[in-house]
Amino acid sequence: MVLDSLSKSLRETLRKISRSTSIDDNLINEVVREIQRALILADVDINLTIELTRKVEQRAKNEPVPKNSNPRNHLILIVYEELLNILGKPREFKAKPATIMLVGLYGQGKTTSAGKLARFYIKHGFKVVLIAADTQRVGAYEQLEQISKQVGADFFGIYGEKDSRKIVSGALSKYSNWDVKIIDTSGRNALNEDLLEEIRGIAEIAKPDEVMLILDASIGQQAGKQAEAFNKAAKITGVIITKLDGTAKGGGAISAVAKTGAPILFIGTGEHLDDLEYFNPARFLSRLLGMGDLETLMATAKELHEEIDEESVERMASGKFTLKDMYEIWDKMSKPGLFKKLFDSLPMFKLQQKEIDESLIDQSEAKIRKYKVIMDSMTYQELDEPDIIKGERIDRIARGSGTQPSDVKELLRDYKRMRDAMKNLRGNRKIISMLKKQLKEGNIEDFNQ
Repeated sequence: MVLDSLSKSLRETLRKISRSTSIDDNLINEVVREIQRALILADVDINLTIELTRKVEQRAKNEPVPKNSNPRNHLILIVYEELLNILGKPREFKAKPATIMLVGLYGQGKTTSAGKLARFYIKHGFKVVLIAADTQRVGAYEQLEQISKQVGADFFGIYGEKDSRKIVSGALSKYSNWDVKIIDTSGRNALNEDLLEEIRGIAEIAKPDEVMLILDASIGQQAGKQAEAFNKAAKITGVIITKLDGTAKGGGAISAVAKTGAPILFIGTGEHLDDLEYFNPARFLSRLLGMGDLETLMATAKELHEEIDEESVERMASGKFTLKDMYEIWDKMSKPGLFKKLFDSLPMFKLQQKEIDESLIDQSEAKIRKYKVIMDSMTYQELDEPDIIKGERIDRIARGSGTQPSDVKELLRDYKRMRDAMKNLRGNRKIISMLKKQLKEGNIEDFNQ
């Protein structure tokens, strides 16, 4: 899990809010301390952490609760909004012809990221060349050449050449008509003027459309200093954070965006060259907090080649759904894992419940077929009004479906458990609305198709 420790701490904080009988200054102070502790342990910049929690405290104590909400949900919304601010605003990023320059220190994952970007663009039908402008690191030429072969990109380098500007100039001349040119630049063990001067020189020649800063998720609070220095040498247009699949704390790299004003464009989620995920702040944060993922909900519908319209999503997310709705959902749950994916993606479900036990999910998937048979024996009224199913109705449905009354009762218990959990969403319409707005602004294409 990406940022597992931070995620666990923040989720527990939100659970504490949702379970509180009242919101007073003592609870707010406790929440602020817990958020501070969680962010600092995740290596988020200390000054940024203090600023964020100060805003949470001020808003929580002074901001009036909207009429359509309640104090608990309003405090959760405040925490969500302030955390979202440090992730930056989403940026429209369409796959189109471009010259891309990658910058960063040694060990951050520049060369591997170059290969992942090349694979990304090739998937979108573009001709890509990888340019070996790293003249400092031993083996950099050979590594990029090998990656080029793996992803199906062309490769340009001048073996033994020490002038990176000469290499870039030659590549741009030879591949002037190609769609995408990705420049893998030199790094250093530490920031110094030689490196920054080299970056400035390459930028003057290449005039890149994108200058992407590569940051290792484990870099910690040094990320901000590096981001500022590279931003001065060549205006950073976006950040790629690598190795977020491991045990890295990650907060330093993520909060570094505040130092450049440039958005995080991609995150590396594994070692394979396909493991590059487009970064959407609202989607990332909602997953981090266990608030679900509306975009994943829509993507799940795409996988099933069925369209869940926005009105249906709103109805499910507000807890206003019937057994008829559940029948339609379960009817689509034929692929392994989609049952879990659907309920993982429902906003606030995990916030209100403990982590879903994997064996329970497996059992639930096995029951779907039986549940459908049971519901086929119900009347339209019973499907629309499940609360009327009692006593003789249960016996009749069991006989008609060839099951036991206990099976019918079990179906009703599972349905009511889901319905009751989702009822907690009724005061969170503003959060859902914000998520949908952020996703609409920040996710222009399906970058993982």
